[in-house]
Amino acid sequence: MANKESIRDKVSIVGVGCCQFGENWDQSPSDMIVDAAYEAYADAGIEKPQEQIDAVFTGSIYSNKGPHECGDALKLFNKPISFATNYCATGTDLVRLGVMSIAAGLYDTVLVVGYDKPKDRGVSGPSVVVDRVRDLPQTPAGWFSLAAATYFDKFGASREDLAKIAIKNHANGCLAPKSFLKRQITEEDYFKARIISWPFGLYDSAAQTDGAAACVLTRSDLASSFSSDPILVKGVTVRAGPNPQKDPGNDFLSWKPTAWARDDVYEMAGITDPRGEIGVAQVHDCFSLTELLTYEDLGFCEKGSAKEHIADGAFELGGDLPVNTDGGLKTFGHPTGATGVRMVYENVLQLRGQAGDRQVAGVDGKFAVSHNIGGHPTACGIAVLGRQ
Repeated sequence: MANKESIRDKVSIVGVGCCQFGENWDQSPSDMIVDAAYEAYADAGIEKPQEQIDAVFTGSIYSNKGPHECGDALKLFNKPISFATNYCATGTDLVRLGVMSIAAGLYDTVLVVGYDKPKDRGVSGPSVVVDRVRDLPQTPAGWFSLAAATYFDKFGASREDLAKIAIKNHANGCLAPKSFLKRQITEEDYFKARIISWPFGLYDSAAQTDGAAACVLTRSDLASSFSSDPILVKGVTVRAGPNPQKDPGNDFLSWKPTAWARDDVYEMAGITDPRGEIGVAQVHDCFSLTELLTYEDLGFCEKGSAKEHIADGAFELGGDLPVNTDGGLKTFGHPTGATGVRMVYENVLQLRGQAGDRQVAGVDGKFAVSHNIGGHPTACGIAVLGRQ
């Protein structure tokens, strides 16, 4: 990349929206798209989207209907509407595409909509994949549990450390009006729950839910005409990596796509001291260990030291770097295409001071980071937001 700072502060988020996440049996994908987009319109003061939105970037993992599903739902016609999918990084990639289109001068104002409705597939979890090389059935719980066993062996962590992450996220999710699972859990609940794939039990594992989230992006010099409180995009990136199960250089202690995306986006945003400069973060917690590894992969603490910072409460709402303030995937579930945009929604609320009972104190002047990994994991998307 010739100029890592080429998008910094050129694009602002002026509107965000999010539907109620959950088992939305009484809603179609179009219903959820409309709920999220019209909340984002209202937040941005947009009353005539056909005139004020130049282009739409939308995406989903499970829909096979393409971009017209979003265009039809919103009655946005005679406009460029693009559809993208990139595993669990889909939502962050949609934001990246929207940001790049504005920074390049192609459009002034765009709408980003991520959505998915996996509950309609008739299965309770992700599909089982049969590997073409080893002919072994695979599930995400199986992939990530391989890393947990390795990490426990090397660094002495345990299920007690993972329990603290699950309990934190359940508590935070109870404070988020649009989360799915609003239930406080105790350590006793955690250890009594059934095992999914050791060491992951029920409360280590994110549910699959239905959901949609949206944001309105515009040129920063136009932002004040939409919002009195625009949020700047400091950097956004997506990086791909090899399948870790076929990569002889993989140690199962961190994920290469996250490390590569971290280096890229921190340089874009000008972050040199992640623990000191980041005030709040939403990270991918498909499993509790994924969140633990991400503390280290994003430079919030040294490799192997996460359990000490967890014990100190560093990543809780009252800690010095609160993580997954809305309960994360653990309580919102994981409608794959929506998750990255939902994280941006939460970070915008946090930076504006509009997060209610889960509002982080002292976030002013700091960065807000959102992070997704997807595939085996083989893709990572990270977005960094902030103010002037």
